Amino acid sequence: MHSWIAPFQAPIVWDIGAGMENLKPYLLRVASNVVHTPDSDTVRRVNSIAGASCANAAQLERDNVHAAPPASEPPRMSDEKSLSLTVGDLRFSAYEAGTGPVALCLHGFPDHARSYREQLEPLARAGYRAIAPTMRGYEPSSQPADADYNMVRLAEDVVGWIDNLGEDKVHLVGHDWGAVVAYTAAAMAPERFHSLTTIAIPHPGRLQSEGIRKLPSQILNSWYMIFFQLRGIADYVVERNDWAFIEKLWRDWSPGWDFPPEELAAVKETLALPGVKRAALGYYRAVAKAGSEASKQGNELVAGQIHVPTLAITGALDGCMDTRLHDLTLHKDDFPKGLEVQRFENAGHFVHQEEPEIFNNMLIDWLGRNTPA
Repeated sequence: MHSWIAPFQAPIVWDIGAGMENLKPYLLRVASNVVHTPDSDTVRRVNSIAGASCANAAQLERDNVHAAPPASEPPRMSDEKSLSLTVGDLRFSAYEAGTGPVALCLHGFPDHARSYREQLEPLARAGYRAIAPTMRGYEPSSQPADADYNMVRLAEDVVGWIDNLGEDKVHLVGHDWGAVVAYTAAAMAPERFHSLTTIAIPHPGRLQSEGIRKLPSQILNSWYMIFFQLRGIADYVVERNDWAFIEKLWRDWSPGWDFPPEELAAVKETLALPGVKRAALGYYRAVAKAGSEASKQGNELVAGQIHVPTLAITGALDGCMDTRLHDLTLHKDDFPKGLEVQRFENAGHFVHQEEPEIFNNMLIDWLGRNTPA
C-alpha cells in the first residue's frame, strides 16, 4: 500500500520559496473568496508573504498571526463532568458522561471536543462511560514544546489516555483527523480496543493506491491541505473576517446541514485560544514531513491490517472526503476482526452532528455487539 499522504508530498508543492511569486494571483483569489472583500490589508499581507523566501517562513508565520486573546477554558457542555487526562507533560481536558465500558470519541478539524455533544448522554444512558478529549494542541496545556503533531504522536496520546484511565481496553470513535488518529492507534495497539468506529475517513493505507488513483478529483477536494502549507498566508486567511474560512469549510463539507450558529461560534472560540490555530494547522504541516521517522512509522502502521472490529461511516454528501473513497479503499481482508461500512444518504462530513439520533442508535448497537459480556 502507498502512503495516504503521497499526493500532498510532491517537492514542487513544498518548495514554496522558489515559486511563490507565481502563485500570488491564485493566493489572492483564494484570500478574496474566503474573506469576501479583497481589501488593501489582505492584498498587502499576501504580497508580503508571497514575496518572501522559504527561509523566512517561520518568522512570517509568527508575524502574521493575530495577537493571542487572553487564556480561557474551552466552552463547557452542560450536565457533563470535567475530566483531565495527562500524557507526559501534556494535559488534556475532556468531557465525560456515564459509567461503564469506555468509549473514547476523538474530534477532528475544524472542530473540537464539543463535536460529540449529541453522543455523550445517549452513550451514558446506554451504559457507557463516554469521553470526548480535547486533541493535542487544541488548548494551551496540550501543546508540546517541539510542536510535534505527527499522527504517530497523536496515536500515542490515545494509548496514554487509556493508561491514564486505568483501562485495559476501550471503544474508539474518531471523526476527520480523529478518525485518522483512530486508525493509527488501532494499528499500533489493537489489543487496547474493543472496537473502532471511523467517521468520514476511508482507509488511510489505501487512500493513494486505490482511492485517489481511481478518483483523482479528490485532490481538488483536498486543496486546503496544500493551502495550509503556506505559512503566514494560511494563518492569516484562516482567521480573517471572523474565521470566514472555517465557516466556508463547514458549509462546503456538509452542504445540506443547517448547523447551529452557536456551535460554529464555539469552534471559533477554541481556535482563537493561544496557540490553537497554529497547532491545528500543524497537523497538516506534519503531513508534509514525509522523510521523518515518525511519518515513516505512521505510514507503515496504516499500511498493515487493522486487527480491531471496525465500523466505517460516511456521508453521501461529504464535500471534504468523497464518499466513493469508502467503496474503493475499504476491504474486508484488511480488517480480519470484521468490517462494516455504513453510508448516510442525507448527510455530509459531520454525520454524527447532522443526523445524531440515527447515528447514535447505530453506534450504540455496534458497541453492544463488540462489548464483552
